[in-house]
Amino acid sequence: MRIKRLSVIFFLVGMAGILSAQSVVKTSDLFADDDRGQFELRQPAELDTLINRHILANQNRFKVNSHYGMEGYRIQIYNNNTRNARDESSSAKANFMNRFPDVASYQLYADPGYFRVRVGDFRTKAEAVKLFQRISREFPSAYIVPDIINFPDLNIR
Repeated sequence: MRIKRLSVIFFLVGMAGILSAQSVVKTSDLFADDDRGQFELRQPAELDTLINRHILANQNRFKVNSHYGMEGYRIQIYNNNTRNARDESSSAKANFMNRFPDVASYQLYADPGYFRVRVGDFRTKAEAVKLFQRISREFPSAYIVPDIINFPDLNIR
């Protein structure tokens, strides 16, 4: 009986320590504080708890190579693991940049020894298909792959 009480006490103290180590985010902190006007947010305190849980659950879900992104699609134009794959991938990227200067391109490395070149940042597969039809004439081995893409610039109109 005494051991049971001690174990419950240790459990509660341990949980209190873990919960106090997590940072708490309030919804009002998510909005930028600027001089354009007043902003008053009225909501139940439980909503802050739900938002905190969501932030903690998704904290590192979309982190790739020390940058954050979102789920989307890219077009892979090169993938190889031969001895001179690094030089070939650089050449493929340069060739792509000459033919399509307005599309972002990324040279990637994946274990075990694969060098890849992926292009574009598309939120939907339909967006990727439009460019894929143009690219596939120049790069016949290209195909669409799901990837973590950079956040789109929503200020472009």
